[in-house]
Amino acid sequence: MGILEKIQEIEKEISRTQKNKATEYHLGLLKAKLARYRVQLLEPTKGGVKGEGFDVMKSGDARVALIGFPSVGKSTLLNKLTKTHSEAGAYEFTTLTCIPGKIEYNGANIQLLDLPGIIEGASQGKGRGRQVIAVAKTADVVLMMLDATKSYQQRALLERELEAVGIRLNRQKPNVYFKVKTGGGIGFNSTVRLTHVNAQMCYNKIDSITLEELDRLAREPNTIVISCELDLNLDYLVEEVWRHLNLLRVYTKKRGEYPDFEGGLIVRNGSTVEHVCHSIHRSLAEEFRYALIWGTSTKHNPQRVGLSHVVENEDVIQVVKKK
Repeated sequence: MGILEKIQEIEKEISRTQKNKATEYHLGLLKAKLARYRVQLLEPTKGGVKGEGFDVMKSGDARVALIGFPSVGKSTLLNKLTKTHSEAGAYEFTTLTCIPGKIEYNGANIQLLDLPGIIEGASQGKGRGRQVIAVAKTADVVLMMLDATKSYQQRALLERELEAVGIRLNRQKPNVYFKVKTGGGIGFNSTVRLTHVNAQMCYNKIDSITLEELDRLAREPNTIVISCELDLNLDYLVEEVWRHLNLLRVYTKKRGEYPDFEGGLIVRNGSTVEHVCHSIHRSLAEEFRYALIWGTSTKHNPQRVGLSHVVENEDVIQVVKKK
């Protein structure tokens, strides 16, 4: 029995098993086995050659993956938003490898990946689906790009393909802490009700549809309408990508000097002074005595804080080291 058949058998068993306290453990085992089989679908077969261009090194402050069916305008969008050239054409499968570009926004370098178009059945390994989805799993935000003239069928198919391999759409990351057990497996604790990770939807070619259809698409949740051909709404798209990446910018200051507003550090929302110290230098946290912070995260300016203090956007930080 192949992996696909095994997946179907497990899914059938899960659907016919009643959900109650007595079956919780059994359902958990089934779901874990299902996840393992789905991961195997994304792994290359023995002796297989990894797709050229898919081994792109992660760089910058965050990564965004462009996913969509062939000929929806992913390469054109990359060319518009970055200084990278990705071959664009009015025919399918113009892009055959992963093309990286860089968006400079709010002091951050955001890596944008133009991935080859996927086809129906990508989650089962059809086309180059395995490589495309494997790269998408490494991204901080997945930007699904759709053709506004074919919105109905494309959106449903893409969502189904991504959900099938565990990419959960338009949901927040679970607030979970976990660690590997010495005897094998992992243990985890959650502080709130568990939820899931996010993705964004982008409809291109809005210049080819009616105003009524455009208005309907624009009102859908987690959706942005653009036209690469006419340069419509591209600035707003970048703003929304920034918002979903959940990044913030803080500035450093040396004693007796003005803050460095030209540079700044890009950190994740919710980062502490300790995270900022690691961004400056790996050993700084070990030499840390205290920090002075000016900004919205403090009650008064400046405020003396420790490593656990959570910084906010546009905070200015001065680190005082041990003598």
